[in-house]
Amino acid sequence: MSETRKEKSSDGETKPQTSFVNKFFRGSKLRSSKAERRKEGNDLRTTDCQPGDETQETATLVTAKPLPSEMEPGRRMEKNEQFLQKLGKNAVDKCLDLNNCRLTTADVREMVTLLPFLPDLEKLDISWNDFIGGTLHSITEQMHLVSKLKSLRLSSCRLTTDDVRALGEALKAVPDLEELNLSWNSNVGGNLPLILQNFQAGSKIHVLELVDCALTSEDGEFVGQLLPMLQSLEVLDLSINRNIGGSLDSIAQGLKRASTLKVLKLQSCGLSQKSVKLLDAAFRYLGELRKLDLSCNKELGGGFEDSPAQVATLEHLAVLDLHQCSLTVGDVVSLTQIIPLLSSLRELDLSANKKMGSSSENLLSRLRFLPALTSLLINNCALERETFTALAEASVHLPALEVLSLSWNKCVGGNLKLLLETLKLSTSLHVLRLSSCSLVTEDVALLDGIWKLLKQIVAAIKNFQVRHRPQGDWQVLQMVVLYMQLFEVLKQYDSTP
Repeated sequence: MSETRKEKSSDGETKPQTSFVNKFFRGSKLRSSKAERRKEGNDLRTTDCQPGDETQETATLVTAKPLPSEMEPGRRMEKNEQFLQKLGKNAVDKCLDLNNCRLTTADVREMVTLLPFLPDLEKLDISWNDFIGGTLHSITEQMHLVSKLKSLRLSSCRLTTDDVRALGEALKAVPDLEELNLSWNSNVGGNLPLILQNFQAGSKIHVLELVDCALTSEDGEFVGQLLPMLQSLEVLDLSINRNIGGSLDSIAQGLKRASTLKVLKLQSCGLSQKSVKLLDAAFRYLGELRKLDLSCNKELGGGFEDSPAQVATLEHLAVLDLHQCSLTVGDVVSLTQIIPLLSSLRELDLSANKKMGSSSENLLSRLRFLPALTSLLINNCALERETFTALAEASVHLPALEVLSLSWNKCVGGNLKLLLETLKLSTSLHVLRLSSCSLVTEDVALLDGIWKLLKQIVAAIKNFQVRHRPQGDWQVLQMVVLYMQLFEVLKQYDSTP
């Protein structure tokens, strides 16, 4: 914020707005003793009573701003916290989070003057601040002052080509960097090698996020060559870069050397049927993979038809997202053999695959072999009554299910009673989505009965908590046993029509 901007005080007088730098340091490690702060506070109150001195101070801030080392530490600490509170942020030694703070160019300049006082800074997040674009060089020139930086987030900062070049040079100064997020900066596309060229073998980078960066096919080739050097990489997000599908061969080859990878996101990357086979060849090397997102690749349909067996070897896979992939009948048949083998699967999204229709009956019935499943999204899949029946029967065997989305499946209307046992017995279901399901009066009455039952359960638990307050380990054990008994009783209570 501009130092010369005025704001009204409570008695109608005006006073200069406190600068960004002075307001930050109250929360930093450069704290004076309590006695010093009291003395400096008295000095400040005396100064505030002298308009002439105040005017002189304002002029000094504008025309001859002192170096950070020359500022009075106590005074600097006393003022900076107010600014960060105004932004809804807190000042700490190791984390400077100014995400979505509407920073101006002047704020960026003042932030730069903070860096010499933050030698232990580990996280810098200035994402979603449009005015960062064109000014990043002022930050990168001082990057050596925060050489312990581990996380740098610059998503949606409107970075220019010059910013990108400057960042590439500055990354040399932060050898301990573990997280880099440049998402939603279109000028990264075509310039990715300029940024990441200094990542060498032994790099400590764990998270690399490049969502919607307009990456080119050449950038994709570069990523494939870079991956073997990133031996600590755990998260790779290349989503919404539609031109890298043509270079997936190189990326897949690189993935074979990325054995530590836990999250791979390739949403809307222009993947094709061939891409599935290329990725499948790499899956055997990704034994630690926890999350796989291939969603919104409409040309991918048919790619699973030849039973890519290596997907089934991902024993730690917890999240599989295949929504809006134009899955074919052949894909569903193949996935019927694969998905039930993913014993660690917790979240499955097959939404917006309208060709699933009646062909998904066997797949949905075999979900009973995934007892750890917590989220199942199959909205807008053109389900038929037979497939819905198979799902309803399988859902009884999913005790951990928390989210179930059936929206835009017209067959649900008039058949919701098939889910009655699941709705009555489940103690973990939190979300049930039934938008545009052609529900009939009977369905609504059933839901009303279930709702009343749930309210009675909640009321009973609250009453139980008030009357039984645990006072020790034995009482806690007793309380757990009573809880279990309570639920067993309530499960037998049928308040549905």
